[in-house]
Amino acid sequence: MENIDHLSALGLFDARVPRYTSYPTAPAFSTATNAAFQKQALQGLDPDLPVSVYVHIPFCERLCWFCACRTQGTRTLSPVENYIETLKQELRLLADRLPPGLRMGRLHWGGGTPTILPPEMITDLAQAIKAAIPPAEPFEFSVEIDPTMVDEAKISALAAQGMNRASIGIQDFSSKVQDAIGREQPYALTENCVRALRQAGIGSLNTDLVYGLPHQSEQTIASSIDKVLALDPDRVALFGYAHVPHMAKRQKLIDETALPDDRMRYRLAQGAAERFQAAGYDAIGIDHFARPDDGLARAARDGTLRRNFQGYTTDTCPTLIGLGASSISRFAQGYVQNAAATGAYVQRIQEGQLPGFRGHEHGGQDMMRARAIEMLMCDFRIDFRALQSAFGRDVAALAPIHDRIAETFAGLVSLTETALEILPQGRPVTRMIAGHYDEYAGGNALFSKAS
Repeated sequence: MENIDHLSALGLFDARVPRYTSYPTAPAFSTATNAAFQKQALQGLDPDLPVSVYVHIPFCERLCWFCACRTQGTRTLSPVENYIETLKQELRLLADRLPPGLRMGRLHWGGGTPTILPPEMITDLAQAIKAAIPPAEPFEFSVEIDPTMVDEAKISALAAQGMNRASIGIQDFSSKVQDAIGREQPYALTENCVRALRQAGIGSLNTDLVYGLPHQSEQTIASSIDKVLALDPDRVALFGYAHVPHMAKRQKLIDETALPDDRMRYRLAQGAAERFQAAGYDAIGIDHFARPDDGLARAARDGTLRRNFQGYTTDTCPTLIGLGASSISRFAQGYVQNAAATGAYVQRIQEGQLPGFRGHEHGGQDMMRARAIEMLMCDFRIDFRALQSAFGRDVAALAPIHDRIAETFAGLVSLTETALEILPQGRPVTRMIAGHYDEYAGGNALFSKAS
């Protein structure tokens, strides 16, 4: 209780800060960095270094009320078919600008609902991607799976195209919670999906859970976790629900009076973490868990854990190419985001343009601060010597920030000549601490709660 009071006094329950899946974060992007930057960055890629590719499928048959992702509902496949054709056009534009011999080390399909695609469309899209950027060796292909929108034929099609990692959206198994967020997903349906994935040879399975949803209690989330453990996933992501109805209008359908208060959110998160660790999972960063033999857990132990737009990852590819509406590409020089609205994205592609609309070109201390933030988010520790090895004397500019953090978060961090470390009791405020290194913080951007 004493630690909760301390964290509360520091503003944990009031602060709204980025999740820092990138730095700078998207609100700092500008239209001054656009398709011209995108073209130059693509043409300048080193063909000897594999790239990651992310494909955004923005369609859902149902729009879950809690979701703040860029998605749109559809009851027919017609808009999906048209979108896939546009993606293939984008791939052709991309291929014309890539250096010969470039390979793809990672491929991830997200959404929306990638499994809204029927088997023939899955095959068509996967082959078009591999024709534009052939797979490297080794190659990882992961897909976000909606158990209510997948069957054995779709799973077989994905497996045939090389899918070897799947991520299943669950959120919560309580029927009362599901009713309150507009997402009906019985446990038996999810269990059958997991069985089909395992039978198809999918060797790595992630499950997504959300805390802070309406009507959740310590008892209901414990029951959901027990059901998740029975599915035997290799990894678990436990996200805090971000109630941002000013950004995601569908969240207005959620009864705010049924949301757990700040202290209950904290107890839900801490209780869930304890339950997963008691079941033998390693805690990874601020919100992931993995079996000790999983690659994510090994990366956390050996210091190679990384963070990108999908969260924690073992992906070490220096470049991420985003395809589809609203997707963000990461280059050594900075970021560029495709036009966010599907209509605007389609129009750009039909005009023969790359779809980059806004972004950020790195300058000043961006890359050094980005690495310092990633160290905190992944390792809870900034290694000054490693930072200096990468960025030289520039790291001295961060010294006043280290000192300010040590003073502000006294008892929660340790500062020595060689490192700034967030102690276990201080890890709930990791995002707040990381925010001290953010030169672009402030402004009118509204982020999710730090808790």
